[in-house]
Parts: sequence; C-alpha cells; structure tokens
Amino acid sequence: MDGVLVDTEKFICEAAMRMFAERGVKVQPEDFVPFIGAGENRYLGGVAEKYGYKMDLERDKARTYELYGQIVKGRLKPLPGALDFIRKCRTKGLKLAVATSADKVKMLTNLREIGLPENTFDAIVNGLDVKKKKPDPEIFLTAAKRLKLKASDCLVVEDAVNGIAAAKAAGARTLGITTSFTAEQLKADWSAPNLAQAPDAVLAW
Repeated sequence: MDGVLVDTEKFICEAAMRMFAERGVKVQPEDFVPFIGAGENRYLGGVAEKYGYKMDLERDKARTYELYGQIVKGRLKPLPGALDFIRKCRTKGLKLAVATSADKVKMLTNLREIGLPENTFDAIVNGLDVKKKKPDPEIFLTAAKRLKLKASDCLVVEDAVNGIAAAKAAGARTLGITTSFTAEQLKADWSAPNLAQAPDAVLAW
C-alpha cells in the first residue's frame, strides 16, 4: 500500500516525529529509513531504541496514528497509475489483495483518502493480522492463502527493501516501485518508478 498505491512516507514520518517531540525526544527523518516497510511497531520502536526512549507502544502508536489522520486529511492522492493498474488487473480477471505492515487504522485511512473502498480487493491483510513482520514472508503467505492461491502464482508490488525480501521469501514474483529505494537496492524481478510505467511483462507470465 504505502509507496505503491499512495505515498505516505513523509506524512507518517512527520506524525512520528511530532509524537516523539511530545515525549521530549528530538529525532531526525533519516532515523526512520531503515525501518520503512517493517510496520509501525518497528518503525517507531527502532527509532526509540536508537535514542534510548522506553516506549509505551500502544499509547505512542495510537498517538502517532491520531496525528497522522490529522496530517493527511485531504492531502493523500493515489500514486500515478495506481487506479489504472487496479482496473487493468480487474479487466484481466486477476485477484487483488492489499498486504500492508501498517495497522488497520492507517490502512483504512489511506484507502478512504484515495477513494479505494475495502471491497475493491479480494483480500486485505494488515500488520495486526500477522505475528512476524517483513522481511518475514508471513504477510504475503497470508494474503495468498486468503486469495486461495499459491504465493508462487502471485505478483507482489513493493517499494521497500524489506517488502521485496519478504515477497521473495514467500516465493512470489516481484515488481519494485522506486518511490523510496532504487532499483539496485530493491533487487526485484521488475522495477518501475510507479505503476503507470510498470512493464507489460509483470501481468503477462
């Protein structure tokens, strides 16, 4: 979802920085980069560890999401080609799933803001549905199971190194969107700047 359907990185980073500032901890945007795509527990927790801040995870995450909801209202737009790519998949009769490390509240906020209702997808998996976060493959294996497909029959579209690693570990093919990392860093089967420029081959295998 994040970095593929919608670019939320700067907004969740802003929300997290404000949350930490409220707790008296001054953090930097670059502190979050290693934890992109790993889910908010790790995204916040990794930075907290760096600064020696003892988190109350549920409280601090809830506050981050509260700030995030305020920040993104009316500001989120689907990334180029995202809606057309979904339509193209539907026309081809392909099944669709969202598999995001984000918690359900953030997922629903994002989908609502970009005009994609939950029923757009055949399956939805969020970070609260799995125990192990990316780069562990659990989230993609869960999504494939809910779609009643083998992971090896699925294409995973990801923008994060952790996400591509998780998809490959699941046995899926991968399209890397270079929103947050370079194609060289992602090491996906295919890569593109956004879904508008995805090569035809990603839906023809």
